[in-house]
Amino acid sequence: MRLPQDEPALWACAILGDEQAFTTLYETHRVRVFGHALRSTRSAHDAEDVTAVVFLELWRNRRRVQPVNDSLIGWLLLTTNYVVRNHHRSARRHRAALSRLSPPVAAENPSDAVDAGLDHVGQAAEIRHMFAQLTAKDQDILTLCVLEEQTLLEASQALKIPVGTVKSRLSRAKYRMARLMEASPVYAQQRSAQ
Repeated sequence: MRLPQDEPALWACAILGDEQAFTTLYETHRVRVFGHALRSTRSAHDAEDVTAVVFLELWRNRRRVQPVNDSLIGWLLLTTNYVVRNHHRSARRHRAALSRLSPPVAAENPSDAVDAGLDHVGQAAEIRHMFAQLTAKDQDILTLCVLEEQTLLEASQALKIPVGTVKSRLSRAKYRMARLMEASPVYAQQRSAQ
């Protein structure tokens, strides 16, 4: 089916559930919505999330949205404002909730060296480089168990492998990462400074 070129006709098709027409409208307005969200959030990641929510709302409300001057951009930009405000409100609530929590108790954890390296801005590129040298299985297990702090059972279910296999892969992946860190000139310099 050949799609119409003008926005009102595309919108009429999208209202009826034509995904191709909606995709064309998305591609037409995505950059402006993202730019507006980026100006408001000052974070590319957050702006991507906001943009996705705006277009999800457009799809969900397609039977009620009325274009203004044959364009959806006004509705999209106003909805972007609403979504950004909700995003900021959620972030404030999240920060407030975190501030009420008691500080975590430090426990000896073999992954602390990896975590500390990931948190240090100057070492982030080196960590990414070392992480990229690991096998896909090592990257997956470290991502789930160390970076995302999932339990062994959760990792087992996500990877569809037994818990015992998760434990052994995690141990080997931590060992390989530690070996890469020992061989790294950045970390050798840090150890000599201590």
